[in-house]
Amino acid sequence: MSLMAVTPADERRRVGLRRMRLLALSLLLLAAVAFLATLRLDDHGVWGYVNTGAEAAMVGALADWFAVTALFRHPMGLPVPHTAIIPKRKNEIGRNLQEFVTENFLTEEIARERLAAAHVSRRIGLWLGVAQHRRRVLTEVVRVARAGLGRLDEDEVRRLVEDFLVPRLVREPVSPIAGALLEGVVEESTHHGLVDLGLEQLHDWLRENPGTYSEVLTTRAPWWTPPWLDERVIGWTYDQVLTWLREIRRDPRHPARLALDDLLRTLAHDLQHDPAVMERAESLKERLLTHPQAAETAVGLWRSFRASLETAMDDGDSYFHRRGTSCSSTSASTWSTTRSGRGSWKPVSGRRSRSSSTPTAASWPRSSR
Repeated sequence: MSLMAVTPADERRRVGLRRMRLLALSLLLLAAVAFLATLRLDDHGVWGYVNTGAEAAMVGALADWFAVTALFRHPMGLPVPHTAIIPKRKNEIGRNLQEFVTENFLTEEIARERLAAAHVSRRIGLWLGVAQHRRRVLTEVVRVARAGLGRLDEDEVRRLVEDFLVPRLVREPVSPIAGALLEGVVEESTHHGLVDLGLEQLHDWLRENPGTYSEVLTTRAPWWTPPWLDERVIGWTYDQVLTWLREIRRDPRHPARLALDDLLRTLAHDLQHDPAVMERAESLKERLLTHPQAAETAVGLWRSFRASLETAMDDGDSYFHRRGTSCSSTSASTWSTTRSGRGSWKPVSGRRSRSSSTPTAASWPRSSR
């Protein structure tokens, strides 16, 4: 649809404009008739006032018509000086308007004052402070998220993985990045939480499944050992493993933990500096990414993620809704107590000056007159 197409609203305005022009012309003709009809009558009586009023009405109407017409074109096509002002000086008018808006509305100080006076964050916080509003926000988020998920089908995800992600990851060396990331994780001890979780889960599983542990070791026992000896040995090793796991969990400086840290630290260094390790890592990465099952695995992960997210969005008591309600409530509490002011604004370093970020009059296109 063209932007210049005539709409019904434009047609209604055009009809209204024609009606007003007809009314104005009719009043002008009425004033002219009244003026001519009273021209020869008594000037000192009532007709003198009527004649003078009709004359003033004609002069005012013609003056208004000339003033408005002179802004946009030459009256009656005559090249009268100081007419058709807008077509002749539109570039200058545009530059002056630009300078006015820039100087009075687009400066950093004025923008700060306007935003500070509006108390945007406080208003949003107060609005979110109402439980009904928070539920509305969460409902809209769910609606938008569901619409977005519905637009992504599995074929698009597969094409994204096969045509973009996999070729890009194959070309890009990941061993230095993985090494630097692993080095940062080890230095900041970020992996300790994951190690603790793994130890806890392993300890709980062994404690709850002693029969499975016994069956696995029984199948590996020599055929010539008597069953009672196998039971004694398996029971002793079971107790020792549980004790060992408990000691590792309790002692942050346990030798096993330190050995794992040293292993990870060495691996991080080799991934960044050892050509042999880097080559093996890149080879492993390429084999994994170019495997035919890689795309299917990615699609399967996406399918599981989407199903889980949709299930969580449908369940009003799910973690998704509880977390969304908690975040909106915390945001409402924080923003509603925020005091807006100039002191709360932090100027960004390296900000360009207005002369470099705001278009100047010289940059505007000039049309030939």
